[in-house]
Amino acid sequence: MIKPITVADVEYVVFRLAKQLMDWDEPIPDIKERASGILESCLSQPFQKVYGKTLYRGLSKKSAIMFYLLVKNHPLSNGNKRIAVMSLILFLYINGYWLNVSNDMLYKFALSVANSLSVDKDTNLQQIKEFISKYSQRIV
Repeated sequence: MIKPITVADVEYVVFRLAKQLMDWDEPIPDIKERASGILESCLSQPFQKVYGKTLYRGLSKKSAIMFYLLVKNHPLSNGNKRIAVMSLILFLYINGYWLNVSNDMLYKFALSVANSLSVDKDTNLQQIKEFISKYSQRIV
């Protein structure tokens, strides 16, 4: 069973790791300043069902939609790519996987998703899924 990450996980783990490891020259605003409901939506969407059928089957599809939405829906006024990256890492980790990719490559990938057109959502989701599948490995 795939375990979700929660708003509390983002607030107490993801947010703190992103601030500590990825603050760079642009500070990440306080998590309490986030837009109401957007973060919750981004984290719950991977687990949505329609007529009892799961929309996103498997860890890579769930990871892809969560990452995409965290980047594109801007739950924070700044730092969304960094929060998306750390959320993805945590989500994979709590489900027994590690993303084996350099920080530079991961940031460039997040930037490409941020710069993509919303009309290309399905293509982007497929590319994110392939990226995750290619670079994730089971934790022994």
